[in-house]
Amino acid sequence: MNDKILNFLGLCRRAGRLTVGNDAVIDEVKNGKAKLVLVSGDISLNTESKLKKICSAYNTELIKLNRSRDELSAAVGRFGAVCAVLDSGFSKKLIQLISDEN
Repeated sequence: MNDKILNFLGLCRRAGRLTVGNDAVIDEVKNGKAKLVLVSGDISLNTESKLKKICSAYNTELIKLNRSRDELSAAVGRFGAVCAVLDSGFSKKLIQLISDEN
């Protein structure tokens, strides 16, 4: 796997600065700990809409990745289409990696 974004997400997870899973991510957003929310490209429209509303209400950036749920899950070692980065330095680096790719 030579994917800088997915590799970096794995690093965030190993550093304990990444939360995976819909309910856990929503809790982190509401607690003000989530600096960035990432969703897979194949997430359901209903889930994406719900997350957009919550992130907007709590002023948390949400980015939809052009990666599948399976790719995201493999990178972070847990099944899920949603993850939250809990560190501002890691989130800035991820935003940079994502913008470099686009």
